[in-house]
Amino acid sequence: MRIFFATDIHGSEVCWRKFLNAGAFHKADVLIMGGDMTGKAMVPIVRTNGSWEVTLQDQRHVLSTEEEVRAVEKRISDRGYYPIRLTTDEVEAWNADASLVDERFKAEMLGNVERWMALADERLEGKGIRCVVSPANDDMFEIDPIIAAARNVELGEANTIPLDGWSLVSTGWANPTPWNTFRELPEDELRQRIDGLVANVSDPKRAIFNFHAPPYGSNLDNAPKLDADMRYVSGGQALIPVGSKAVRESILAYGPPLSLHGHIHEGKGAVKLGPTLAVNPGSSYEDGVLQAAIVDLDEKKGTVKRYLLING
Repeated sequence: MRIFFATDIHGSEVCWRKFLNAGAFHKADVLIMGGDMTGKAMVPIVRTNGSWEVTLQDQRHVLSTEEEVRAVEKRISDRGYYPIRLTTDEVEAWNADASLVDERFKAEMLGNVERWMALADERLEGKGIRCVVSPANDDMFEIDPIIAAARNVELGEANTIPLDGWSLVSTGWANPTPWNTFRELPEDELRQRIDGLVANVSDPKRAIFNFHAPPYGSNLDNAPKLDADMRYVSGGQALIPVGSKAVRESILAYGPPLSLHGHIHEGKGAVKLGPTLAVNPGSSYEDGVLQAAIVDLDEKKGTVKRYLLING
């Protein structure tokens, strides 16, 4: 069985489309999206005196035609943000009431997930390629039922999914972060959650762990150190392990042949923890680059035959 695994695309339209196309291109049997699939911000495009104004990457642009606006909207979407057209009156209303911003952001996020699931249903129809999407710590809970309702996508979170003699066990919950995101648990509670999920697996030696947080101290979890004011130390060159001790302990306790991770965009790599190959493909979503792992499994031996980390 061949797995194509990617994660942390954070709303990037081009990365999602590449992910859906990757199954046929790489002859994969299963596509797995490891979470953090939703965007982090909106980018207003404001109607002013017959033209449109937008600030993108600290540069102000004045757009005169519909074609120019659509081109910028695509650029914004491919970087993982939600482009929204506003009037000056709407901007003033938003400045006066922050709840309007929150409501619109949630609506944009959920609407985008619905559109992505519809695209997946269309692209994967009749292809014989399974697709599992598992939300993670940056994804609000409201997207779970949208994913579950898709025709050709399976919801990974908290579900044990049989895959040709293997069992895929997924959770997007992570150890605590400085940003207090949606799905975070103290290490002891995260371990309890993992143990509860693995309890549904008949043979952990034929399990695939899809845990968003990478194992602590594995080099898959090295991230820039932050000071008390949430600023990078040494310009982001000082790296520290920030992964999950619960995830590491679970891998060593159960010994699955493969564990798939994300969360730490800088943590691209693959390591062995006991008999387990642990993989983090990393993320470069803002550049429109899909980083991924292709993994071939040997069903007879219950092992990983080969793996490859790719960019595209």
